[in-house]
Amino acid sequence: MACSGRRVPSAVFLLGCGWAGIAPHWLDPTVQLWPAISLAVLLGGYSLRTVLLQALRPSASAVSARQAAGAEAGSAAPALPAVDVVVAARDEQAVITRLVEGIARLHYPEGQLNLWVVDDASSDRTPQLLSELQQRFAFLRVMRREPGAGGGKSGALNLVSQQLQGRWMLVLDADADLQPDTLERLIPMAENGGWSAVQLRKAVVNPLTNWLTRAQAMEMALDAVIQQGRLGSGGVAELRGNGQLLRRDGLQRAGGFNEDTVTDDLDLSFRLLLAGEPVGILWDPPVREEAVLTLAALWRQRQRWAEGGLQRFFDYWPALCSNRLSGGQRLDLACFFLLQYAMPVVALADLLGALLTRSLPTFWPLSFVAFGLSGVSILSGCRRPGEGPAFPAMNPANLALGIAYLGHWFVVIPWTTLRMALLPKTLVWAKTTHLGAEPSEPVEDPAAA
Repeated sequence: MACSGRRVPSAVFLLGCGWAGIAPHWLDPTVQLWPAISLAVLLGGYSLRTVLLQALRPSASAVSARQAAGAEAGSAAPALPAVDVVVAARDEQAVITRLVEGIARLHYPEGQLNLWVVDDASSDRTPQLLSELQQRFAFLRVMRREPGAGGGKSGALNLVSQQLQGRWMLVLDADADLQPDTLERLIPMAENGGWSAVQLRKAVVNPLTNWLTRAQAMEMALDAVIQQGRLGSGGVAELRGNGQLLRRDGLQRAGGFNEDTVTDDLDLSFRLLLAGEPVGILWDPPVREEAVLTLAALWRQRQRWAEGGLQRFFDYWPALCSNRLSGGQRLDLACFFLLQYAMPVVALADLLGALLTRSLPTFWPLSFVAFGLSGVSILSGCRRPGEGPAFPAMNPANLALGIAYLGHWFVVIPWTTLRMALLPKTLVWAKTTHLGAEPSEPVEDPAAA
């Protein structure tokens, strides 16, 4: 499915949200708050149902995991299918050795697991390190792309997809870290659950580095809670790039990775949805990854996420509004779009309208509900038992930090939308820099030894 233009849709979206935010300031004071109150009731009810009610009962993916465990307990476990772990790497000398050694520790039948690393024109020591690692690990396959190959990360993933033979494809970032039993738990759940894709919960490996990494750890917990709630209430689950397991035939039916997007995972989520390929969410085991350490790095990362997330709605909206989706899925997408993308732009326009008319903001009830429910989601996620790095303690200071931190989207979304309306799209792989950690003890490939 080809991507359409973005300037006109972005401008229309920006103008529509701007008018929605400013117009109530010219209404009679007795009815100024009614638009915000109506949206607060609608979106608040949706969010409350998604977060609270679904948090009290197991998600569809958790049920499938238990069913898979029960099936294995009642009969001999079936042979595990072949899996290809795929990593698109550019300038990852700080983490590539740790990644390969981590894959070597995974519990999986010999000969059924391969690691494919696409070296996408790295200019650091990544190529040399990969050559050395190939001498140690027989399961490691390396492909190289020349500078200017095009397609960004999606292009790298499409290239390697042509070489794969396994039934499943696990896409990781170069800084990913998995528990040794991840695959032997994940694959049976995906097979028995009938999923075409499964997303692992993303857990921040460095939550105690500074206040920013602590806030990101809370945000990842919030995101996983909302994802499971959306799925459990008949809505839509999304992929998150790192830690996404894909069934290759389902990926092919969805058309592969879109090389005209800056967020391959978010775009693929919609491609799978429209192709009728179900996506599941798994709380445990998680995939561990680094959080960015500075506000500048966060700003670059979140602009890319916002651009790709908004662009996919512009690209696929006719199909998303069609009968190809269920009523529950369309409602879920509409509420998510309003909360994630429309509300920040409307809130900023509302603030501008208040300054122009010298009156009070009118959309504060909606913002109040949104931040309040975000706090509830953070509490629900960080108090939930989970494997991997510990969640930040849920004291008043950390909770206030997590809620205040989410306010950055009220700047990122409007700015990104304005930029999309004015500037042409540039498909540059603006990867997040990974710093790595202390090197682990060398791991030897038993087959090579």
